[in-house]
Amino acid sequence: MLGKSFASPLLTFDFATCCILSPDLATAAPSVVPFCVNLSSCFPKTVRRGLWTSPISPKKWVIYSTLQVDNIALDDEDRKTWEASRQALSAFDFSTEEKDKILAKAFGHVHSPYWSEERKKEIPKLEIVNEILDYLRSLALSDDDLHKLLKKFPEVLGCSLEDEVRNNVQILEKDWGIKGKTLRNLLLRNPKVLGYNIDCKGDCMAKCTRCWVRF
Repeated sequence: MLGKSFASPLLTFDFATCCILSPDLATAAPSVVPFCVNLSSCFPKTVRRGLWTSPISPKKWVIYSTLQVDNIALDDEDRKTWEASRQALSAFDFSTEEKDKILAKAFGHVHSPYWSEERKKEIPKLEIVNEILDYLRSLALSDDDLHKLLKKFPEVLGCSLEDEVRNNVQILEKDWGIKGKTLRNLLLRNPKVLGYNIDCKGDCMAKCTRCWVRF
């Protein structure tokens, strides 16, 4: 049952993403209810009439996505870090929901077959996201190209710039003679090549999603 109403609402909205203040998920998960941003239809009557009420003091921000992105519990500092990284994707005409899903897939908050079980959850950092994007731009990829690439392979933002992305481009140029316009076309067709980090050479190591054998 809902407790007494507080003096101010505890709901904030960012377009397609809803952020609600909730207690620690470890102790209050059963009471957390995701809301979408259709104010006319998605809220309980008590919320439509007035304020959201809760007898429990809030401790965490929780990000919800209507595309079934896992619920992500963030403290205030991590939330600001996440939102800064989201801003780095503003040039590519993604919705807020799409930006959150890209970041969640890249940094282990949503299951991705590409990572298998190896990706630990991290809060996306602006400098890391910008470094990847700046390097990809240096390969003559336009913002429209990057929109397409990130749609196909959002995980690239979570790859190592030096050990994987940059190294793989050098392999393509040195071993395969692929560069310039040909490289651009390849990356748009098969951007996962940027994250390859193993070559089984025919002796399968059960890491096919990141193996050069797919190339």
